[in-house]
Amino acid sequence: MASPASSSVRPWRRLLAVAAEGVASGTPYMVGTKLLQGWLTASQIPLSLIGLLGLAELPYTLKMVWAPALDRWPLPWPDRRRGWLLVLQLTLVAVIGAMALLRPSSDPASLTAIGAMAVLLAVVSATQDIAVDAYRTDLLPDLERGAGAAASNLGYRTAMLAVGAGGFILAGRFDWPLAFLFSALLMLVVVPFTLTAPRLEPLAVPVSSLRQAVLGPAREFLRRSGGPRAAALLTLVLLYRWPDGLLGLMAVPFLIQKGFSPEVVGSVLAGWGIGATIVGTVLGGVLFGRLGMNRSLWLFALVGAAGNLAYWGLARFDGGMPALLTAVALENIGGGMVGAAFVALLMSLCNPRFSATQYALLSGVYALSRSLLAAPAGLVAERLGWPGFFLATTAAALPAFLLMLRLTPWNGQGARGAYSAERDGG
Repeated sequence: MASPASSSVRPWRRLLAVAAEGVASGTPYMVGTKLLQGWLTASQIPLSLIGLLGLAELPYTLKMVWAPALDRWPLPWPDRRRGWLLVLQLTLVAVIGAMALLRPSSDPASLTAIGAMAVLLAVVSATQDIAVDAYRTDLLPDLERGAGAAASNLGYRTAMLAVGAGGFILAGRFDWPLAFLFSALLMLVVVPFTLTAPRLEPLAVPVSSLRQAVLGPAREFLRRSGGPRAAALLTLVLLYRWPDGLLGLMAVPFLIQKGFSPEVVGSVLAGWGIGATIVGTVLGGVLFGRLGMNRSLWLFALVGAAGNLAYWGLARFDGGMPALLTAVALENIGGGMVGAAFVALLMSLCNPRFSATQYALLSGVYALSRSLLAAPAGLVAERLGWPGFFLATTAAALPAFLLMLRLTPWNGQGARGAYSAERDGG
C-alpha cells in the first residue's frame, strides 16, 4: 500500500522515481563487475586474480544480515527511505570516482587497493539496493506495482547499457579512468531525482528497537500469514522463477554446442535479448495494471514457460537463425513479464515497518532458485539430452502453478497472506 503522502502524487512521478532508483542500482553493480573486470584484463592482471573479484559480490547475497539496521535507524530527511538513499548515493559517487585513481598492476599493494575498493563498492551498493527496494515497496499503490517493477527494471537496464556499452566505448577511445568518472557522473545525476521524488509519511508505529528490527519481520510475517501459509508463500517465492534459473544457466552452452558461433550467440543474447526483455518488461507493466496481481502471475508464467518450450523446439527441430531469434525473443519477453509480476508479488508481501528487511529476506529466498536449485542443470542436461532438458525446465513451472491454486487463485485480488493495512495490528 502506498504512503498517504504519495497517494495524491500523479502516477508518472512515482514511476519516474523508481526508474531513477533503478539506474542507481544498476550503475555500481556494472562498475564493480563488468567495468572493473575489463580494466584489470586490459592491464594484464592474471585471470586467476580477476576471478577472485567474484568474492566481492558476496555483500549482495548477505545484505539481509544488515537490512534490519535501515528499518531500525531511518534517516528522517527527506523521508525515512530517501535519507538513506541520499547518503548511499553520494557515497557511491565518491567511491566510483576514487576508483578512477587506481593503477592496476600485479604489485601486491595495487591488488590490495583494488580488492578493498571492490568490496567497499559492493557493500555500499548492496545497502543502497536494500533502501531502493524498501522505498519502491512503500511508495507504490497495489495497481502500480507491476508498472513500478517494470520502470525499475528499465532503469536498471539503462544503467547496464550506459556503463556496459558507454563505459567500454570511453575506455577504448580514451582511457579506463574516464569510464569510471563517467559512471560516477551517472550516479550523481540520480541524486536530484532522489531529492525531488515523492515523499513517504512517517510510520504511525515505527520500529523501536534493534531486537524488533531483527525479529519483528519474521514474527509479523508469520502472524499475518500463519505458519503453513507462510511456508507455502516462501516456497512460491523460491519456485516461481525456477524455470528461468535452469534455462539461463544452460542457454549459452546449448547454443554453442548447437553450432552457433560465439559471435552470433553474444550478439543475439546481448542485443536482441535485451531488446526483447525491455519489450516484455513494458508489456508486463502495462498488462499488470489491467489484469491485477493474480491473473498476471498466472498468464506471465505461462508466457515464460512458452520461452522454455521454444528452446525445446530449437533443440528438437533445429530451424537455424530464425528459430534462434524466436527462442531468444520468447525467453526474454517472458522473462521481462515474469520479472514484473514477481517483483510486485514480493512488494505485496512486505509490511512498510519492515519492508527493508522483509524484501531482502524474500529476495534472498528467490536467489536460491538461481544458485542452489539451478546448480544441477548441467547434470540434468547430460542425462536427458537437450530436448529432454528443456522439457524438464518447462515442467519445473508446475510446482509454482500448484501453489498458486492455493495462494493466488485466478479470481483473487492478491496473494493470500499479503500485507494489508486494514488488517495490520501495529
